[in-house]
Order: sequence, then structure tokens, then C-alpha cells
Amino acid sequence: MTDHKEPTLENIVAFLGDIFERRGGEEYLGEPVTMAQHMLQGATIAEDNGLDEEIVVAALLHDIGHFTSEFGTFTMDDTRDRFHEEAGAEVLARFFPSAITDCVRYHVAAKRYLCATKPDYLNRLSQASIHSLKLQGGPMSEEEIAEFEKNPNLERIIQVRYLDEAGKRPDMTTPNFWHFAPMIQRIVDRHAGTGTFLTDMPG
Repeated sequence: MTDHKEPTLENIVAFLGDIFERRGGEEYLGEPVTMAQHMLQGATIAEDNGLDEEIVVAALLHDIGHFTSEFGTFTMDDTRDRFHEEAGAEVLARFFPSAITDCVRYHVAAKRYLCATKPDYLNRLSQASIHSLKLQGGPMSEEEIAEFEKNPNLERIIQVRYLDEAGKRPDMTTPNFWHFAPMIQRIVDRHAGTGTFLTDMPG
């Protein structure tokens, strides 16, 4: 697999697949699955339930920002850490529609939203997710809830959040990244209004 230093319209799918292959085996923040397993499980559950391709791909890529060193988005002008949801959305925004990038950018906010608006949602959270909730600001305030609900992609963001919590099963078998590659490419092509073809792909 080619090492794609910089994602472009022509190589974005291969760039993402390369990250999954090289780094997907890393620990997922104390959960019983790896990073790749977590994201592949969310996407597989979405596909198995007949959800649309944008939801499937958003679930697949929602945590890609954990691999922030892949994106080259840091500069000496930065004054704060880039949260993983922001880092992921930033690189994907060049290639994907807002329906997907908002799911990536706001999947952490969605956890805070659901904890504030649906008290039983806390029962869905793993211990690691409860711990990170505290670091992320806890449940939203009423003002934050009102602002969050203005997002036109709210329903999709919430769907991806539920898939995020579901994708933590150590016994689940999923296809690999390349199963979803044609789907990703279709979305990239539609967004770009181009007819690019899958290139630099295994098989």
C-alpha cells in the first residue's frame, strides 16, 4: 500500500484505508476493541440495518481524528490542542458533504446532548466513555442543547452517536475497510461532482 502523505481528491479513499491498515490495531481508549474494530463495527451495524450510505460512512470515519498525526493539520500558530472530532472533520471536510463531516465533528457533542436529554442514555455508555464524558464537559446545559438542536444534520449525528456506542463488541466479526471503499468513493465523487475511479486499491 502506498504511504499517502497528503490526502487529495484522487487518493483520499486509499489514504484512509492506509491509516486503517497501519494504525487500526491500536488500542481504543480502554475499550475491549481496537480502533479499527470500533469503527468497522459501527459501519457494519449501520449497513446491516439498511441505513443510508452517508450514515454508514460517517460511522466508519467518525473517530479517524484519533490519528491526528496523519493529517498534518498542526501548525505553530495553533493555540490549543485539536480535539479528535475537530481534527477528523477538518481533513474530511475537503472531500465529504456536511452530512458526514457534521457527524464526525459533533459525535462527542452528541454524547453530551443525549446524556442531558435522555437520562437512560448513560446506561449505554461504557466505563471509558463515561470517563471521557467528564473530560468533555459533562451533559449539555439548556443553552447548549438549544444551540445544538439547530444543526440541520442533528438526526444523522444522533444516529452515528448510537452506532459509536454499539461498536464496542469484542466478539463481532466485520468486513475490512476495503468492503466500504466503493461506498466511500461514490460519496466523494458525488460531493466533488466528478467521475473519478477507484485507484491504488488492493485487489
